[in-house]
Amino acid sequence: MRSTVMVFIDGVGIGKEDYQNNPFFRFGFKTFSEIFGTMPHLNNMKLNGENSFLFPVDALMGVPGIPLSGTGQTSIFCGINAQKKIGKHFGPYPYSTLVPVIEEKNIFKEFIRKKKKVAFANAYPKVFFDYVDSGRRRLSVTTFSCILNGMRLNKISDLHSGNALSAEIDNRRLAERMGYKLKVIKPETAAARLIRLGSKNHFTLFEIFHTDHMGHGRNIEWLEYFHNVLDRFLLGLIKNLEKDMTLIVCSDHGNYEDLSIKMHTLNPTLCITAGKDSQMLSKRIRKLSDIKSAIMRIYD
Repeated sequence: MRSTVMVFIDGVGIGKEDYQNNPFFRFGFKTFSEIFGTMPHLNNMKLNGENSFLFPVDALMGVPGIPLSGTGQTSIFCGINAQKKIGKHFGPYPYSTLVPVIEEKNIFKEFIRKKKKVAFANAYPKVFFDYVDSGRRRLSVTTFSCILNGMRLNKISDLHSGNALSAEIDNRRLAERMGYKLKVIKPETAAARLIRLGSKNHFTLFEIFHTDHMGHGRNIEWLEYFHNVLDRFLLGLIKNLEKDMTLIVCSDHGNYEDLSIKMHTLNPTLCITAGKDSQMLSKRIRKLSDIKSAIMRIYD
């Protein structure tokens, strides 16, 4: 089966070569140094490795202002310029007039129309399901898309059985801060799990949002630890992709790459492609709204 695994990382751009405020330079990042031989920055934004590509993606798309998650994620997962459609950047949740667009054009629905198998790899704690059951729907584009398509959202039990991943990758926060009796796993184990899950589907999405939280100055005490977990996870993915598998790592706006401010940046977002169709993706993606159509081209 030709499989595509997307790792969506909230709030990660390509920033300055700044050893104080850019975590990638401050702490190092083996995914960059081992796969691409160097570190990306604003004066070195396009890197090639062995069947792997790193490049910038335009998050502004002709609309002035600071890019935000609601429009950025709608652009990624629906393949439209959501910013231009509503005349502004909006977030963190989708603008009301974008809801019908998400319902009709989200990437999960596109795959389902083609009779392809899809999965959302994230698992959620009980508090999330309580929130959804209460009728409140201030949700990210990803979870909202799953609900609109009637897709099952994973629970903690799916983490126990090894059939899902936690947003923090290794389960540590769920175990230590939320009291779940979960084993803290190695990032490499999580990477192997995502590859296994991805091999069963044509399209598998995994979402990481802690990077944006830390860019905003929240959970800053956890930053160095999580930075290392993320690095080992991505490196494990890229090095162990299966033969017919394509990986795309992308983001909706900059933030994490500049800790000198607690707001989003105007920087281009970071995108990495690796595996079977990585070169095609790297050539077709220039802005957020290109990502969905480039992925779907794999299955034309």
